[in-house]
Amino acid sequence: MSVERLADEVSARTAALTGLADHLTRHDPYAALPSLLDDEPAAVVLLGVGAGHYACQAAAERMRRAGLGAFAESAAAAHLPPGGPDTLVVAVAPGSGRRELCESLERYARSSVIVVLTDSPESPEARYADVVAPLMTGGRSGGLEVVAHQQAVALLLVLASRLGATPPGVADPSATLRRAANAVTDLVERAPSWVPEAVRALEGRDGLALVAPAELVSAARFGALTLRRGPVLAAHACETGEWSHVDRYLAAIQDYRALLFTGSRFDERFAEHLLALRGTFVAVGGDVSGAAVSLRYPGESDPDVRLLVDPLVSELLALHWWRRRKT
Repeated sequence: MSVERLADEVSARTAALTGLADHLTRHDPYAALPSLLDDEPAAVVLLGVGAGHYACQAAAERMRRAGLGAFAESAAAAHLPPGGPDTLVVAVAPGSGRRELCESLERYARSSVIVVLTDSPESPEARYADVVAPLMTGGRSGGLEVVAHQQAVALLLVLASRLGATPPGVADPSATLRRAANAVTDLVERAPSWVPEAVRALEGRDGLALVAPAELVSAARFGALTLRRGPVLAAHACETGEWSHVDRYLAAIQDYRALLFTGSRFDERFAEHLLALRGTFVAVGGDVSGAAVSLRYPGESDPDVRLLVDPLVSELLALHWWRRRKT
């Protein structure tokens, strides 16, 4: 892994999203599912490790909100939900965790329909698949998995749509991907102005917290992973409502700096408590009183766009810190 690799993956985000959107207008990666499933699945088990697991968490949360029995499980878990003909198993293989995925898929082989999201139809995981959905990363499935994670989230949101978990007013998932691509372009083009301002607010001696509502916490977790993998910074994620019961105690004893992904009904409580403890935060996707910086972007009102775009903020910060460390 290198700072050049991260820069390449960040610059490839827009093209990967638009390429996948174009592909979806001509091809349905899940077209074979109706012939493989007798009915709607009673349960959907989503498997992944690391970045893949975070993508699964985002999709499972979306599916459960629509009434589907969806479970995001670490492929490294000793115990997994049971399989069966009415269970759909979805494995996300962005480039890491192959051993764990193969061991988990072995448990479901010959009992459940298996979908594998991967960049390589020849990968070890793909041999278990009834359906292979290509990530279309342009060969960027290793490294920091920035593009692979984005593409996995996008394809899982498409799958959620196919299973009936489409948010109201969203008729075409490919249109959502194009809105996300526009937002990525906007944030990257404006990075020279907002990144230094955010860095000044977020630099401290005790690392960085990424705070997000439950429906976006998987994006915050991936952002924290990028910061740990790239510039090797201390970073962790916390759910906004939980913050007052968990991280508030850290804020009382640390130089606490936070990247707040807005949208929780507890945003204002978080801000009030953190500021009382002399902490600092940057707000993303909305305005919250007391924020040192408020970063807005087009499409931020769309929850699917947020899942795809919010990690980019952490990636651009990671790129800045990593480059500076190299000089």
